[in-house]
Amino acid sequence: MDLGIFWRALVVQALAVGVLFGLLLALPLERGFFRDYGAVIGPVAWAASAIVTARVLSLALGPVLGSALAAGAVGLAAGLVIGHGPGLLVSLPLFAAGCAASLALERRMPMV
Repeated sequence: MDLGIFWRALVVQALAVGVLFGLLLALPLERGFFRDYGAVIGPVAWAASAIVTARVLSLALGPVLGSALAAGAVGLAAGLVIGHGPGLLVSLPLFAAGCAASLALERRMPMV
């Protein structure tokens, strides 16, 4: 696993999620919007942030989205047990590890 990619993916994903979250909070949305639509908005925002991370770090989109899906699923399960914020803290390093591992694997496998 490439630790440089791990840390960069972690930071870029955290920043992308944070900026997007801030933008969404700044919108004049009605009270209860996130409670009503958060189950859709959250995963879409997570995936959009993963796309930003892939582009910023020049990583292949497929493996990055796969990492986002896997980390998001684990984070969802953790979030249901320990809360939304701690669930995100579980998801971020898992996402970054997936990005770093997929890049290492990609470097070892010849393109056909």
